[in-house]
Amino acid sequence: MKIMVIGGGGREHAIIKKLRENKRIETIYCLPGNGGIAEDAVCVGIGATEIDRIVAFAKETGIDYAVVAPDDPLVLGCVDALEAVGIPCFGPRANAAIIEGSKVFSKKLMEKYGIPTAKYAVFDRMADALAYVETAPIPTVIKADGLALGKGVTVAFSREDAKKAIRESMEDHKFGASGERIVIEEYLEGPEISVLSFTDGQVVIPMVSSMDHKRALDGDKGQNTGGMGTIAPNPYYTEDVAKQCMDRIFLPTIRAMKQEGREFRGCLYFGLMLTKDGPKVIEYNCRFGDPETQVVLPLLKSDLLEIMQAVTDGRLADVPVEFMDASACCVVLASKGYPGKYEKGFEIEIPEALKEHVYVAGAKKDGDTLVTSGGRVLGVVAVAGALEDAISKAYDMAKQVKFSNAYYRSDIGATALAAKKAK
Repeated sequence: MKIMVIGGGGREHAIIKKLRENKRIETIYCLPGNGGIAEDAVCVGIGATEIDRIVAFAKETGIDYAVVAPDDPLVLGCVDALEAVGIPCFGPRANAAIIEGSKVFSKKLMEKYGIPTAKYAVFDRMADALAYVETAPIPTVIKADGLALGKGVTVAFSREDAKKAIRESMEDHKFGASGERIVIEEYLEGPEISVLSFTDGQVVIPMVSSMDHKRALDGDKGQNTGGMGTIAPNPYYTEDVAKQCMDRIFLPTIRAMKQEGREFRGCLYFGLMLTKDGPKVIEYNCRFGDPETQVVLPLLKSDLLEIMQAVTDGRLADVPVEFMDASACCVVLASKGYPGKYEKGFEIEIPEALKEHVYVAGAKKDGDTLVTSGGRVLGVVAVAGALEDAISKAYDMAKQVKFSNAYYRSDIGATALAAKKAK
């Protein structure tokens, strides 16, 4: 089989590493891929949003199956375009990917079908939004309606911060067209939980839960990032919480989308907050999370390609989806200055013995040398029976990966360990 994976980050590297376990796969192409992914797949210089070129390449190359991983091509209809020329895909069609593509759509869906989430208001005019936050409870949350590379959310702890976020989105166009309409939400408190799930539109099978670390600096300080590390499973996701989520959130969401004529097939990501009133949805993503995928897929015992094809064909209930009874930790090594300005072009040294544990996100080849080319450069992942051991192993390996200007948080998993001890 010839497989094509769309995207070029650490998430795609994790997907490719897991797919390579299937012996039926002859070649994996990654569009556009990156310098690290080139070790595990054939990278092709076609951007993830160049839909026409992706389709042309797939036809010319005789691709048997495609995995569309990032949000942008999903929302733009990459799956629709590939299916139109007879290439089966893993990932939702555009009319279902809107669950991430529009915050307004997802909030209205939850409101209509009684799915627990934060109270909210929608604004198209800046003056109305500014007037609203004059009396809204503080803290409050300001969200751009559309896709914003994971950076369209501001938690405002003062009215001035709220007004600044509104102006940046609606007046300064910080997020382009995505921020012309905004959602202002009630601020929820509690532990955050990420749950990726496989769904074919009929059944939903949650993967191992995880905990992301969004802030750039130790102690959850600094700016929001795309994610500085993850652990799995999340200790707050108990059997009782899992049952509540399945009954009140997961199944109702899948059924709601089908009822709306937007059947969702692919990976649906549930970003949850465990509040005093139970779990509530913070956000949906229409794809695998990054860097959550880097800790979830290494724990998957079942064959990923078999699961993905079952999702595409609407027969997920017939396929085993099993995970290891173990823990995983991912420590992200970033370029100093990320998520702000940073230098790039530094040589990366990865010991040969560690390469299977490294998921490359922001790196390219300069001749035969791998050099930094992004803010989040790579993730180092360890699996162990106990969470403490997975964290320790991940940090031991992270110290062995070298590049100038590297930095990483030293407390990935600390909150989870404290939660486990408190039980």
